[in-house]
Amino acid sequence: MAKKQDFASKAAKMAKHGKACPVCGEFFSYMKTVNMVPSDKTSGYRFSEQHVAVCKCNEKQIFG
Repeated sequence: MAKKQDFASKAAKMAKHGKACPVCGEFFSYMKTVNMVPSDKTSGYRFSEQHVAVCKCNEKQIFG
């Protein structure tokens, strides 16, 4: 059977492997953002995907 993971072990793992924000000190959580960009070749749109690090400092900017 698999071992249950609690919040304390999850936080310890993030402290060991994760990167912390230099401003607020909170660990980053990574999210994928998708933006619509007009295509240069056609008159349609294409999707641009990128991974963004989110913490308390830039949460309002990303989630709008």
